[in-house]
Amino acid sequence: MKAPTIGGVRIPAGNGQTVKLRQGATLSDLAEKINVNPAALVTVLFHLGEMATATQSLDEATFEILGQEIGWNIKIVSAEEEDRELLQQFDIDLDSEQEDQDDKDLKPRPPVVTVMGHVDHGKTRLLDTIRKTNTSAHEAGGITQRIGAYQVTVNLEGEPRKITFLDTPGHEAFTAMRARGAELTDVAILVVAADDGVMPQTVEAINHAKAADVPIVVAVNKIDVEGANPEKVRGQLTEFGLVSEEYGGDTMFVDISAKLGTNVDKLLEAVLLTADADLDLRANPNMDARGATVEARLDKGRGAVATVLVQQGTLHVGDAIVAGSAYGRVRAMLDENGKQMKEAGPSTPVQVLGLTSVPTAGDVFIVAPEDRTARQIAEKREATARAAQQAKRRKVVSLETLNEQFAKSEVDMLNIVIKGDSSGSVEALEDSLMKIEVSDEVGIQVIHRGVGAITQSDVDLATVDKAVIIGFNVRPNRQVQELADQEGVEIKYYSVIYQATEDIEAALKGMLKPEYEEVTTSHSEIREIFRSSKFGNIAGVMVQDGTVKRGTKARISRDGVVTINDLEISTLRRFKDDVNEVSEGYEAGINLGDFNDIQLGDIIETYEMQEVERK
Repeated sequence: MKAPTIGGVRIPAGNGQTVKLRQGATLSDLAEKINVNPAALVTVLFHLGEMATATQSLDEATFEILGQEIGWNIKIVSAEEEDRELLQQFDIDLDSEQEDQDDKDLKPRPPVVTVMGHVDHGKTRLLDTIRKTNTSAHEAGGITQRIGAYQVTVNLEGEPRKITFLDTPGHEAFTAMRARGAELTDVAILVVAADDGVMPQTVEAINHAKAADVPIVVAVNKIDVEGANPEKVRGQLTEFGLVSEEYGGDTMFVDISAKLGTNVDKLLEAVLLTADADLDLRANPNMDARGATVEARLDKGRGAVATVLVQQGTLHVGDAIVAGSAYGRVRAMLDENGKQMKEAGPSTPVQVLGLTSVPTAGDVFIVAPEDRTARQIAEKREATARAAQQAKRRKVVSLETLNEQFAKSEVDMLNIVIKGDSSGSVEALEDSLMKIEVSDEVGIQVIHRGVGAITQSDVDLATVDKAVIIGFNVRPNRQVQELADQEGVEIKYYSVIYQATEDIEAALKGMLKPEYEEVTTSHSEIREIFRSSKFGNIAGVMVQDGTVKRGTKARISRDGVVTINDLEISTLRRFKDDVNEVSEGYEAGINLGDFNDIQLGDIIETYEMQEVERK
């Protein structure tokens, strides 16, 4: 194939050869791989109607168009494949480590369990009951820390067995972690209320668990509530392929009361029996640790604190680890009871101190040979993620799509800044918000997300981009709150994901022009009139009801007839002092600006326009 000439620039023909590029690659990256001048590729793109610089991150579609033009098959590798190649540069091959496991090196490990189900069916109550029962039995005082995961011990046929629970109830968090490559869960507990039955989120939870190929144990909760009907739940779930053992199926159902603790021990036994029957849960404890981040947050006194779940190998204090773009040396490890640990084996959740930054929930962590290697891997990952993000944000402006771009600018976007107490919460909340669909006229855009308290930079960003800040279990300090008030930035606080999604959905529906109605706020009778050369006539009034506020709209009523509308309370005084408002039963001096046609006995009525809810 002859080298194409485009706009006077000759490009070496690729003859259909494949060239691999990472996500967020630039024209300079491609030029280096196919040995051409980056400026030539810029020119080619320009003649194709696309404008980009040599160092600008491009998306896959743009590279595909460019590749077809110059005869190269440009393939964008997935984030997983790219990360695998990055680790291989540092002689870390995760795939070969997995394949080279000798059967005799593998030891049994505890199952990892996630609790899922519909809102208000008792997921969190069940997790709390399991934790408290286990804690009070083994720890003096029963003090338990919320670290995002914990282990309980169950006696099965006289043998003590451990189960690891991920303390992130709900399929949103479960799927957010899976999306980041963290296949943590071995068994899912599906909580269904006996008095409520199968609900929409119950079905979603089943689908998410099946997509992950995770066996399900059904906990029929609230059997102590009036109207409970466990048999109805069993019948409903058969429609979704969950047939109980009593009906000849292979799914274990346990009737429980999370509130009273009834049959919770039987539920834990059912989890172990299901894991033994369906899964081969073994791992090699004698290798470098590998696992995933369950939760992470910024602690005022201890810096970045991450809860990690070890999946292979054993993690030791002093190990150099890298999780996503965060790295560091393990300074200390704590279990859910705050007890110091020196090492953590497979399926053990621990809080890790010593990371330089906060990783994201679901980030896979590995032990690196040394600190320098961990830092280099983290820095390369961060640069790659930044380039990929820029490629996504890049708005392709071409001669053919100008009209489309103008049309898109007419769409109202609700800009949102999300700050949360942990990366898992932020991730799950963002996923839930992005699923909201109201109409083609309005949409949501998350312009920033992060872990920790709401800061001045968050308010500054929200001010510039006219965004709403959502604080999930976090608050700003007083100065930041005052700045937000000054700038008119709205900060909404939540501790439950579905409440946030409901509010945002309502806000999107309300991005249509609001409706207003007039609300009367006060009536004041003029009892005296003062003449002033500077201000004109000042009405000495007695406030009969409500509250008169300076700056509000007003009208004059004389003998029950409105004489004039559209006035304004320009000055409001109590004796010699200017005031903002005067309440019922007090005297005041009111000036109505340029309007002076007032008489004794006139009624000054104030009113304001208040927004009403759309039907």
